[in-house]
Amino acid sequence: MIPAERQKRILMLLSEHDLISIAELVEIMQVSHMTVRRDIQKLEEQGKVVSVSGGVQLLQRLFSEPTHDDKSLLFQSQKQAIGVAAARLITDSKTVYLDAGTTTLEIAHHIAKRSDLLVITNDFVIANFLIKEGNGELIHTGGHVCKDNYSSVGELSAQFLRNISIDVAFVSTSSWNLKGLTTPDEKKLAVKRAIVESSKKNVLVTDSSKYGKVATFWIYGLDVFDTIVTDKDLLESVQKNIQNLNIELMLA
Repeated sequence: MIPAERQKRILMLLSEHDLISIAELVEIMQVSHMTVRRDIQKLEEQGKVVSVSGGVQLLQRLFSEPTHDDKSLLFQSQKQAIGVAAARLITDSKTVYLDAGTTTLEIAHHIAKRSDLLVITNDFVIANFLIKEGNGELIHTGGHVCKDNYSSVGELSAQFLRNISIDVAFVSTSSWNLKGLTTPDEKKLAVKRAIVESSKKNVLVTDSSKYGKVATFWIYGLDVFDTIVTDKDLLESVQKNIQNLNIELMLA
């Protein structure tokens, strides 16, 4: 059986089962563990499956994002660790973009007292925190208000970002895999794309729970990022695949 046929068989089996172990695939297809792992890696690179410990499953479909309030209760320790690690990437006298999100809010907590930074954000919670606690300069993008996530989205926000030169941008996501980032909200596309167009360095900050999820709209591939900061629970196989893409990976 040639690789394309094996990969098609894996997808067919996954359509019938939520998860299949590597051992089961080895037995069903009568090939080696290494062959199965290569087939899974190829499918994962295509954004069709996701590796799990000892096996593989289809990507989890995300139809809507949790609200800001709901997200703030999830994976708090991981987000705090990511925030500390990401803040260390910011050198002196930089223009920094913080994307909307509870992980980027953690970055804000660790850079608030720095007076040498200009922080740009589309997040009202981040802006409000930095208004009260920040020592540096602050700009909010403005734009259409997304009430559930306390942020600005849409073309007005994107147009503002296209006219700004950003040194380093910290981008959040609700869903990602080896193929790239997705979102269930079309209004976020313009802002997400404008960020990376305007920034010299792009950093993805996301906890590992969001890996393996896919939403309706593709934003861009992982290759737009110089660095990914996530937590230590990300599978080792995924870590290796990211490093093979020549992207710096930081585990907090």
